Amino acid sequence: MLYLLFEYLHKHYDIPGLRLFQYITFRASISIILSLIITTVYGRRLIDFLHKKQVGETVRNLGLEGQMQKQGTPTMGGIIILLGILIPTLLFANISNIYVILMIITTIWMGAIGFLDDYIKVFKKNKEGLAGRFKVVGQVGLGLIVGTTMYFHPNIVVRETVQDNVKSTSTVPMVLRQKGETFYYTQDVKSTKTNMPFYKNNEFDYAKVLKFLGGDYQKYAFIIFLVFTVFIITAVSNGANITDGIDGLATGTSAVIGITLGILAYVSGNTIMADYLNIMYIPNSAELMIFAGAFVGACVGFLWYNSYPAQIFMGDTGSLAIGGIIAAFALMIRKELLIPILCGIFLVELVSVIMQVSYFKYTKKKFGEGRRIFLMSPLHHHYQKKGYHEAKIVTRFWIIGIMLAIMTIVTLKLR
Repeated sequence: MLYLLFEYLHKHYDIPGLRLFQYITFRASISIILSLIITTVYGRRLIDFLHKKQVGETVRNLGLEGQMQKQGTPTMGGIIILLGILIPTLLFANISNIYVILMIITTIWMGAIGFLDDYIKVFKKNKEGLAGRFKVVGQVGLGLIVGTTMYFHPNIVVRETVQDNVKSTSTVPMVLRQKGETFYYTQDVKSTKTNMPFYKNNEFDYAKVLKFLGGDYQKYAFIIFLVFTVFIITAVSNGANITDGIDGLATGTSAVIGITLGILAYVSGNTIMADYLNIMYIPNSAELMIFAGAFVGACVGFLWYNSYPAQIFMGDTGSLAIGGIIAAFALMIRKELLIPILCGIFLVELVSVIMQVSYFKYTKKKFGEGRRIFLMSPLHHHYQKKGYHEAKIVTRFWIIGIMLAIMTIVTLKLR
């Protein structure tokens, strides 16, 4: 909102300093600062309010050291994360940008699902919370919204080099560009392509997944793109939700991921950097850096109270929203195939649960007695059972998360 106001004032009045708001890096910086202020200052007030309302976490005794001491710790702290994301974004981002609009919808949508789950657990005294099938329906619904909008919205395009054989037949406007001594034409087109790591041409087209069908496989492009979008959003959202099991783990890991996504959004929306890194240039996507700044600021600010020993838990209000945000953000900047690397912590945590449950059911059916791969799942509980202090587990997971983030950026140049 402030961005649009200052843009209007800059066009019609000669007021010094207004030009600053045209710079993405400046708006991203103040977005981080405001988000930090909101989460740290008002986080304390939220904790006191939740204490007063007796909105405490109900802890099941799983035999973990220090676990029962967390009984009664305020939950639903994800509310302050959502406010720390939404307020700076609404103030400093261009809210007419379709990418920003989609991220605001994602934040509210997944936050609402998580809030409903927490509300049922806390106020209805139902430990199971919102039924799993309803969570999945919500995640699938968001995937359909994001996928459909990305496929059909006219302002969501990528810039591609025009081949010599289509210059004379193309009706899309072309731009002449120069790289060294070479001149070439580019144009903005609708596409189901995405960046792919460790791949020679650095691009992958979802439409070609069904190329074996023969004929005009492009008519199936929408379906396959939608399936991938729904799967990615559902998987990452659940992965973040499962990772939120010990103090500061999901929050710190998400902050590292948010920084990486912000950098990738900036270079993807900068024609010079995108050309240098040989990744797709996505017009207007750099505006997502303001959202990424608010996201990182909210996570770091919340970590002030969520680090060991936690004074507040984010609950599903925060964890489901964080996972949905990361997935949708990666999809919009066409870097979702980097998620297995970037979100490796989420992936390992999710896979550990799947492996544990599947193996237990298999051995119970075969041997009449369920057996386990890990002492307990998700994986962070396995290390707790082995005697590691949760602060040490969190710190080491953060270090791994930073290494994975560096690997993610490095892979953009490996082709």
